[in-house]
Amino acid sequence: MGNLIKVLGKDLENCPHFFLDFENAQPTAAETAVWNQVNAVLEEAQAVLAELQSYTGAGQEIREAIQNPADPRLQERAWSAVCPLVAKLKRFYEFSLRLENALRSLLEALTSPPYAPTQHLEREQALAKQFAEILHFTLSFDELKMTNPAIQNDFSYYRRTISRNRINNLQLDAESEVNNEMANRMSLFYAEATPMLKTLSNATTKFVSENKTLPIEDTTDCLSTMACVCRVMLETPEYRSRFTSTETLLFCMRVMVGVIILYDHVHPVGAFAKTSKIDMKGCIKVLKDQPSTSTEGLLNALRYTTRHLNDDSTSKQIRALLQ
Repeated sequence: MGNLIKVLGKDLENCPHFFLDFENAQPTAAETAVWNQVNAVLEEAQAVLAELQSYTGAGQEIREAIQNPADPRLQERAWSAVCPLVAKLKRFYEFSLRLENALRSLLEALTSPPYAPTQHLEREQALAKQFAEILHFTLSFDELKMTNPAIQNDFSYYRRTISRNRINNLQLDAESEVNNEMANRMSLFYAEATPMLKTLSNATTKFVSENKTLPIEDTTDCLSTMACVCRVMLETPEYRSRFTSTETLLFCMRVMVGVIILYDHVHPVGAFAKTSKIDMKGCIKVLKDQPSTSTEGLLNALRYTTRHLNDDSTSKQIRALLQ
């Protein structure tokens, strides 16, 4: 591809213009070890999304049990309905931990010397694609979770039942599957509006804080470059025409929003300040130029899951764009 990537300077016009092949990038020999490790996690991601999409909850059984507290048959029915669902929620939570480790491996690979992060994204497109796939999964998972109140309801009922039985000195079989310590960790996870995004944000912040010898700019430049590349691909008809599927268009938008949110959580002044290396006006405009059915959830993610949107350093123009 030649010298298509340029190191990002403060001038946003220096944004790299190149096609990142989200559909067909294959790992080189140098990428294979990390790619295989991350791929093992990503292979589970579609199954997790499918399970979450089909998650209907035990609302009716729980309502009947609560309305008829003296009926042991209804109590048993509700408990039998909730336990397999909580086991499923545990699997989702444990997957978030594996996803966190996968993200860390990719950050290490895409920010390691001697190359600048922008050069890594050019040279290691298969890893960049995996990074994008993690972000795409994360936003997809969180959108499904936010629109499914049954998850919180089921888990709350499960915890209340365990607490009540503990008071009555009863041990339930399900506790060996999800004990009190695990339930506490899961509770913190599902209490978040966007639990997977919170996991990735925490992991990225932790990565920066633990790698004292690595300048924070190496991580934030990796994120800002990815945001820029996605925006350019969405804005440029020549690049857009190379997508063979409309799904790739949505994929590209999700990835752009995901890296913006991560950047905003990790960078000291965030993504919305004038000194940010992300062209927020351009990114928001790209989203608003698409059908609202595709982008309203992504615009809401920028409105409600970023850290610095309401800072004094955010221009009124950007705030107005997100109204």
